[in-house]
Amino acid sequence: MSDIENHLIDLLPQTVKKQFIALCEPFELVLSADLIESGKELTHAYFPRTGFISLVVDIDSHPPLEVGMIGREGMLGSELILGLTKTPWRAVVQGAGSCLRIAVKTFQKAMEDMPALQAVVQRSLMTRLHQQSLASACERFHPIGPRLARWLLMSQDRADSDQFHVTQEFISLMLGVRRVGVTQSASDFQKNGLIEYRRGELKVLDRAGLEEEACSCYEADKLLYTEMMAVKF
Repeated sequence: MSDIENHLIDLLPQTVKKQFIALCEPFELVLSADLIESGKELTHAYFPRTGFISLVVDIDSHPPLEVGMIGREGMLGSELILGLTKTPWRAVVQGAGSCLRIAVKTFQKAMEDMPALQAVVQRSLMTRLHQQSLASACERFHPIGPRLARWLLMSQDRADSDQFHVTQEFISLMLGVRRVGVTQSASDFQKNGLIEYRRGELKVLDRAGLEEEACSCYEADKLLYTEMMAVKF
């Protein structure tokens, strides 16, 4: 078993943690794979250990837009606690890695039997809803450069590495902006020695500098998570 664990699972009391992991199975997160399709029934809940997932909304003929990002700090499928088995977004693997997954019915039964698990999932869902509200405001009011810096920091946090695979076209879709805007901001970051970008591989060279370029939403997002996920049993 990997030493790297999902944070939500780590929040569980040791006995509950062992019981829950026994109900799960290892699952590989393959880059660009769709884990959930909009409007279709969920089959599993996912708890990333490494790698990360984008929640993407498709609206009419417009390009897709990222409305959330999930790494080992969270889970995919927290809506199941409300009895919901469908979502309005797609879940796409943005960074390859590994996770634990659990079948929907097994997960719902586990939440009934394990109050500590139920409490963690409830808190996780509320945290993500708050984060999505913050992200919506960020997209409306902040310029491309600071938003790009925030997105790169969020991706690095979840990749747990200074280097990860991403294309400028993909970033432009996730941020909901034209590619030329991403290209200009990324070029500025590269000239200032903050990042290095070659053939779809991005490397963060100066994290502190990138944090200075990021909008205030990056720190606000982390603070929100820390405050809301202070679960006690």
